[in-house]
Amino acid sequence: MERHRFPGQNVLAALIDLPLAIPTLVTGVMLVVLYGPQTAVGGWVQAVLGVRVIFAPPGIILALLFVTYPFVVRAVQPVLAALDRDEEEAAATLGAGALTVFRRVTLPALAVPIASGTLLSFARAMGEFGAIVIVAGNIPFQSQTAAVYVLGAVESEDRLGASAVSIVMLAIAYTLVRIVDWLQHRRPERPE
Repeated sequence: MERHRFPGQNVLAALIDLPLAIPTLVTGVMLVVLYGPQTAVGGWVQAVLGVRVIFAPPGIILALLFVTYPFVVRAVQPVLAALDRDEEEAAATLGAGALTVFRRVTLPALAVPIASGTLLSFARAMGEFGAIVIVAGNIPFQSQTAAVYVLGAVESEDRLGASAVSIVMLAIAYTLVRIVDWLQHRRPERPE
């Protein structure tokens, strides 16, 4: 999207931001409608591949990927836009193939934004509730997430359990945010 113009680019940009704009409960319902065992796609995946998507870990992973991928895309996009293409062209001129140029020139410049976006996505996914409560099934030790556990603990008046898990989630999220902050403010040394 940053390097080339193509038809439908505005639609793709809107689709990237869509998970940030819709309620996560809607995401959960959408995934159940698409991948539920009673649907054509979900039934096919379960029958042919033997994988149950909804009310199982694959549904949780799909929901979390959908809800959090904009963090990675939006972290990488401005860096890719600002990346000097002269280095890539010089490597290609010296005989490097496209994969080598990507691996040795482009990817190292994108490593910090990819890591930052991934950590932010993980921090956001840890606390995701809306989509997960719909697709997970809330089966203890199988498809129950920490956020859903906290809700169950609050509902069953287990304040100590809810508080303990909440504090652990808060500590992990805070640590991840601090790591992202450190990564983004760190200045990579460039050879002279």
